[in-house]
Amino acid sequence: MTGTLQVDPSNAEQARAWDGDEGAYWAEHADRFDRSLRGYRGRLLEAAAVRPADRVLDVGCGAGEITCEVARRAPEGRVLGVDLSAAMLRVARRRAAEQGLANVGFEQADAQIRSFPPREFDLAVSRTGTMFFADHAVAFRTVARAVRPGGRFVQLVWQPPPLNEWFLALTTAMAAGRDLPAPPPDGPGPFSLSDPDRVRRLLTGAGFTEPRVEPLTAPMHFGSDADDAHRFVSGLLGWMLADLDDSGRARALADLRTTLRAHETSDGVLYPSATWLITATRA
Repeated sequence: MTGTLQVDPSNAEQARAWDGDEGAYWAEHADRFDRSLRGYRGRLLEAAAVRPADRVLDVGCGAGEITCEVARRAPEGRVLGVDLSAAMLRVARRRAAEQGLANVGFEQADAQIRSFPPREFDLAVSRTGTMFFADHAVAFRTVARAVRPGGRFVQLVWQPPPLNEWFLALTTAMAAGRDLPAPPPDGPGPFSLSDPDRVRRLLTGAGFTEPRVEPLTAPMHFGSDADDAHRFVSGLLGWMLADLDDSGRARALADLRTTLRAHETSDGVLYPSATWLITATRA
């Protein structure tokens, strides 16, 4: 439990991070994080194919960019965004109010165990949010119960690290020569759903039909130039400096600046990235 937030014990660490300093940083830089993933927004919304009267669940909605986009496409429906981070949800609510969206709501909840009304939603969506569940089998069953038969679940998740240069380049720089453990293959973490075969097993086991898994690529934007990106990334990955001495920290920050400069373009600091767009239908 984090405050009054009811959390599955297996998700307690994620709740501490997302409802703590990590979530606060994402909330403070919400526009920048949304910009970094802008190359995927169109295809995600196209796959969602939101209809005017749809009832939609946004799982791990963060600061609400996709939630609000969906709400605009469902003026006769209702959209609910859920997330662990109170700070990001404050941003999401402010954005919805600024856009005059009366058909959208936000709730701080652990979607792995949240008891949604059965068959409440026509569609569930998630932009890089589902990878952080500790127990994906339970989480996907929870979503499946909440989606009506024939409804769909559309997710955007990362492909494996070797296909995501942004992750390898930035973490290698901040490692300052250290050998760091690889991200866990089955989560919770950014690459826990990077194996399509595992995703298929999880979704069909939860009550969805065989999903379609489509590979996508897009550049990720980290800043207008190397200095701008350095301020952002050093804050985002600052935890990697915690156990380094002064010389190690200096090396890490210098290595970070080197890779960011190498990726400067006329459109900003860009790194290649790769995701899976996963679409499944409730059986």
